Amino acid sequence: MTLLSSRNDEELRKLFIEIKTIAVVGLSHDAAKPSHEVAAYLQKAGYRIIPINPEPGLILGEAVYPTLADVPVQVDLVDVFRRAEACAEVVRQAVPLKPRAIWLQLGIVSKEAAQIANDAGVPFVMDRCTKIDHQRLLGKRMAGDKG
Repeated sequence: MTLLSSRNDEELRKLFIEIKTIAVVGLSHDAAKPSHEVAAYLQKAGYRIIPINPEPGLILGEAVYPTLADVPVQVDLVDVFRRAEACAEVVRQAVPLKPRAIWLQLGIVSKEAAQIANDAGVPFVMDRCTKIDHQRLLGKRMAGDKG
């Protein structure tokens, strides 16, 4: 199974080192929302953030795309901030992009989404936070980080 877990810290560390572009599905325009906080952290860590949200505009200085299919660049990681019942469809849309991994945020669990990713051979993480794991595995290496 291609499910990445806490027992695979080396795989997660390698993923964070190798990726450059993260599509954040459900990234909110509201800076107080967890999706915005996590994406801002990841952007500060040096990743290009691609906001996926049906409301047009800019988030964190990046153009917003309504769906993953609309993104014109290669996506390395699909980071999902959607309810569990929406995740299977998000993963179906993510698989054709051939990301290095699909990640469901902390508190989001979907066995159906995990199975879709597994069947497609795409590494999959769920019920974990990219910010927390990045801080834990690589945070001390962030340039200019005072925390």
